[in-house]
Amino acid sequence: MADTVIDNIHDYMQHMGRQARSASRSLLRADTAAKNAALLAMAALIEARANTLMTENRKDLEAGEKNGLDAALLDRLAFNPERLDTMAEGLRQIAALPDPVGAISDLNYRPSGIQVGRMRVPLGVIGIIFESRPNVTVDAAGLCLKSGNAAILRGGSEAFHSNRALADCIREGLDQAGLPADAVQVVGTTDRAAVGALLRLKDDVDVIVPRGGKGLIARVSEESLIPVIKHLDGICHVYIDDHADLDKAVKVTFNAKTQRYGTCNTLETLLVAESIAPRALTALKPLFDDKGVALRGCPRTLAFLPDISPATEEDWQTEYLAPILSIRVVPGLDEAIEHINHYGSRHTDTIVTENYTRARRFMREVDSSSVMVNASTRFADGFEYGLGAEIGISTDKLHARGPVGLDGLTTLKYVVLGDGHVRG
Repeated sequence: MADTVIDNIHDYMQHMGRQARSASRSLLRADTAAKNAALLAMAALIEARANTLMTENRKDLEAGEKNGLDAALLDRLAFNPERLDTMAEGLRQIAALPDPVGAISDLNYRPSGIQVGRMRVPLGVIGIIFESRPNVTVDAAGLCLKSGNAAILRGGSEAFHSNRALADCIREGLDQAGLPADAVQVVGTTDRAAVGALLRLKDDVDVIVPRGGKGLIARVSEESLIPVIKHLDGICHVYIDDHADLDKAVKVTFNAKTQRYGTCNTLETLLVAESIAPRALTALKPLFDDKGVALRGCPRTLAFLPDISPATEEDWQTEYLAPILSIRVVPGLDEAIEHINHYGSRHTDTIVTENYTRARRFMREVDSSSVMVNASTRFADGFEYGLGAEIGISTDKLHARGPVGLDGLTTLKYVVLGDGHVRG
């Protein structure tokens, strides 16, 4: 499966866009049974072709090692039987989810006698640009298909062979179910110009979803002529209120930071109310020391933990994705909310408190896509929210916010039911 040599990237991508648009119209006629049959066929093909998939994946791993990819990226790239089984199981889980397409809600009679409601419908064609992880190819294909959307997938060059091999499983699964193979297309070139061309297909692509590092997301946001569902950073906070249960506070904070370091829902800044700070910080420090987490604190934090590094203004604005945690002691709830709304990235923020009124204020006033009470930020995830899977997490306010699952890949239109009604 060699890289496709393309003379005119613009024409190639425009053709792909037109095929996707045509396929999206066919999907509007597809029933739930056909979509589920395709998902189950894809899952079976991934399992049946495990050896072929790992052979193609080894080509990417060997190229990655030659090109100096670090161990973490190579690990994200690698296939093994367990990861392939997880991909197949993910497709089966999506098949088991309720189909949102065609659902009518809020249907009410109006004084005129007509009924007015809203129907959930696909967005149309979704372009997804992602890096490193070839499992995104499968997740994106499954979610887009179940929500009735056609998809154009452009994976990173480091996973080229892996993505092409997965694409064969996806296309054959669609064909077995009698659905158009062009409902999911994988860009067949590593030429970076393909990304720019995809971002300009405003007549054929309805939304772009970038999944990757800040550089990719910033480029997509700046260049796209198409609406984008995105988040740039995951600067997540835990605020330990002075009405917190200390045991809960320690457990939630420690998990939010150390359960995984490299995810967008990992704790990066801890805020602690001044009156509880001595007890909370002295309880947490040995736990973080055992995990090798480097702590950086404001002057009031240093008064309680004098052997840690001082925090700078830059620390409050940094998504570490590493065993580093910045800590700020604040007078109380008002200052914690002010800090989060000023420095946060509108991703996920938690308050630990036993005070119901303060919890309600925090949920109402913190401007983030997920706001939690007495729970780890690591729960900000489509699977944990009962969405089955997610295409990504949006920190925008339009069109979707938070983990984007099947509903987030659809929109609503008004439907009106009458029986010869005319307006007087």
